Amino acid sequence: MVHYVGLDVSLKQTSICVVNQLGLIVREGVVDSEPEAIAAFVRLNAPGAVRIGLETGPTATWLWTELKRLGLPVICIDARHAKAALKLQINKSDRNDAVGIARIMQCGWYKEVRVKELDSHATKALLVSRALLVKIKRDIENQIRGLLKNLGLVIGQAKMNVFAVRAAELADNRPSLTAAVEPLLKAREAVERQIADLDRKVLRLARNNAQVRRFMTTPGVGPITALCFLATIDDPTRFKRSRSVGAYVGPTTRRYASGEIDWTGRISKCGDKMLRSYLYEAANVLLTRVAKWSALKAWGVRLAKRSGIRKAKVAVARKLAVILHRMWIEGTEFNWSSKEAANQSV
Repeated sequence: MVHYVGLDVSLKQTSICVVNQLGLIVREGVVDSEPEAIAAFVRLNAPGAVRIGLETGPTATWLWTELKRLGLPVICIDARHAKAALKLQINKSDRNDAVGIARIMQCGWYKEVRVKELDSHATKALLVSRALLVKIKRDIENQIRGLLKNLGLVIGQAKMNVFAVRAAELADNRPSLTAAVEPLLKAREAVERQIADLDRKVLRLARNNAQVRRFMTTPGVGPITALCFLATIDDPTRFKRSRSVGAYVGPTTRRYASGEIDWTGRISKCGDKMLRSYLYEAANVLLTRVAKWSALKAWGVRLAKRSGIRKAKVAVARKLAVILHRMWIEGTEFNWSSKEAANQSV
C-alpha cells in the first residue's frame, strides 16, 4: 500500500501522521525529534512511504539531511505555502498540522524547498558571524559619538585606529565621561580583533576555492560577496536559466494584475537579505569607484542617467547575480571590454 507521511517538528517532539492514497489516516504518533526515532516509526507504520513532508524551520536542514542519509524519501516544503493550507483547519495543534502536511504530500500541492549542503551552511554561518560583529562595532561607535556629541564634542570622520584615539582625546579632560566611554572603546577593540580574525578566515576560504576566485574577477565583487553567493546558491544547476537567479535574490519588481488592474511595485526582497545587500554594495562600487570600463558598467551608467543612480544600482545588482551564475555554469571569468566596445554593446 502507498503511504504519505507528514511531520510536524518541534524542538523536543515530532507529531507524525500516515495517510493512504485516498487521504485516510492510517496511523498517528508522537516521537522524539531525532532522525533515528522518526525513521523507526515510518519504517514500522508506513513501509510503502512515497513522500515524507516536513516544513522549513530551525532544525529542518539537520533532519532532512539525516533522514535522507537513512534512505527515506523526505521532502522539505515551504512553511508559507503549508500555512495557506493548514490555516483552513478550525483547530490548530501539532497533531492536526501533521495530518494536514500528510495530506499535502498525498495531493501533491506543495513547493519543494532545496536544502543546501552542510558546507554551504558552515560558510554562511561564518559570514553571518562577521556581519553581526561589524554591526556591533558600528553600534558601539555610534553610541560613543552620541555620548560625546551631547557635550559638544564631535569626532568627525575617523578611519582605522583614528576613531579610538580621537574619542579618548576628547574624553580625556572629563573623568565622568571617560568612565562611560573607556569601556565602550575596549569593547570596540575586542570586537575589531574578532572581525580581523574572521576576515583572515574568509580570505583563506576564498583563496582555496577556484570558483570564488573566478567570481572575484567581476568588478565590485570581493571575497565576502563571492563566498556569500557561492553559499547561498549552493548548486547552480538548480536554476534552468541564469535570469531566474535575479528573481531568486530579490531585486526584481513585484507585479499585481487582476482584471483591469495591472501595476508594478517596488522590488520583491525575496531570498537572502545578506546576499542582496552585498550585491547592491558591489553594484555601487562598480558604478562609482571602478574606473575600468565594461559592458555592464556602460549599461549601468546609461541607466543611471535615464532613471537615477539608485534604480541603476538595483538593476546592476540583479544583473550581477545573473552574470555570476552564468560564469559558474560555464566556468569562465568576467569578460572585460574597452569603453568604446562597451558603449557599442549596450
